[in-house]
Amino acid sequence: MSAKDTLTGKKAVLIETLCADHTLILTKIHEKDMITTREYNNLKSINKENVEGHVVELVDKIVNKGEETCQDFLELLQTDEDIKKTFPKLKNMGLNVPSLLPMPVQACSSGDSGNLSPESKGQQVQDEQYKLNSKPVGVCVIINNETFEDGHVRLGTEKDAESLGKVFSWLGFRVLMCKDRTVSQMYQALIHFASDLSDLAQLEKLEVQEWSGKSFTTLQGAVKHGDAFVCCVLSHGRRGEVLGTDWEPLLVKQITGTFRGTAQSPLTGKPKVFLIQACQGSKTQRGVLSKDLQADDGQPLYIPEAADFLVAMATVEDNAAFRNTDTGSWFIQSVCKQLQEGCPRGKDLIDILRSVNSEVSLRVKQMPEVRFTRFKKLVLSPQ
Repeated sequence: MSAKDTLTGKKAVLIETLCADHTLILTKIHEKDMITTREYNNLKSINKENVEGHVVELVDKIVNKGEETCQDFLELLQTDEDIKKTFPKLKNMGLNVPSLLPMPVQACSSGDSGNLSPESKGQQVQDEQYKLNSKPVGVCVIINNETFEDGHVRLGTEKDAESLGKVFSWLGFRVLMCKDRTVSQMYQALIHFASDLSDLAQLEKLEVQEWSGKSFTTLQGAVKHGDAFVCCVLSHGRRGEVLGTDWEPLLVKQITGTFRGTAQSPLTGKPKVFLIQACQGSKTQRGVLSKDLQADDGQPLYIPEAADFLVAMATVEDNAAFRNTDTGSWFIQSVCKQLQEGCPRGKDLIDILRSVNSEVSLRVKQMPEVRFTRFKKLVLSPQ
C-alpha cells in the first residue's frame, strides 16, 4: 500500500487524533517544508473554533501534494519526538508503509573522499572503466521545456539545447530532443527512451527531433541504444521535481527510476547520466540577482539504488538555478565547456563535473550537486 493510500484509508481516525493539537502538526509540516509559507498562513487563518476543519484541510493538502509528501508526512508522524509524546495513539495506528525511497547513496571510500566536494555524493567503483565500443557511443536525450501552456517562456534554454547538441554529437552520441512537453508527455517519452527504441513510428509520433550539426531537425532514421545513455532535462522545477509545460510536477526519482535496469533492459550495466537544469527551491545562495538572469523555480534528490546511475543537478536542494536569458544556464553551459576541455585530455565524467561545481560556485548564486551509485569511470572521447 502506498503512503497516499495509507493516509486516505486512515483519514478519519487520523483527523480525530490530530485535533488534540492541530497547531503542533501545522508548525511541524511547515518546518519540514511540506507546505509553503502561504499555505501555512492560509491554514492558520481558518476559523479558530473549527479545529476539525483545520485538520481536514491540512490532511487534504498533504494528500493532494502526492506520494512523496505523503511519505514524508507519515515519517514525521512516526519519528518526531514532540509528535510521539503529544499523540501516543499514532504508535498503534498502522501508519508504517514500506519505504518507497531508494536506500541512501553510499558514501565514498576513504581512499577518494578527499577528492570529492561536499556536493558530490556516491560511490565510484575504483580502477574500473565503462567500455564504450558501440558506434554511435549512445543516445543523448534532451527534454527542453521552453514555452509553457500559460504563455510563459524560459528564455535562454534554446542555447542550452544547442550547446548540448553540439558537445554530445562531438562525443559520438545521437542527440534527440523532445520540445515543450506536459508532465504526462514527458513521462511517456522517458518510458519509450528506456526501451529498445526499435519502434521508429513511435519516435515520430512523439515528435522527436535530432541534432543535425547545426540545428534540431526531423529524425534521421532508426535509433538504437549504444554503450552509454545521457538524459538532459531543461525546465522549471521545485524541490525534487521538474515541471511539465502544464506546470505539473514529475519527481526526479521517477525520471531516473524509469531507467532502472532489468534483465530485458538495453541499458542494464551501462552508464546512465542525468543532467537536470531546474531549480530545487527558491533560495539563492549568495550575491545579487542580475536583471538578465531568470530562476528555474523548483523533495530531496533520490536516485535508484541500482548501479550505473549518475545524476547532476544544477543546484543543491532548496535553491534556485539560474539562466542567462541570452547565453543559457550557468550549469549547462559549464557542463558543455568542461566536457570540451576535459574529454580530449582523458578526464572521466566525475572529475569533469567536479570542475563544473567549482566553476559555477565561483560565479556565486548556486552550487551544483552530483550523486551517483556504484559508478565506474566514464571517459568520453571526441569522435
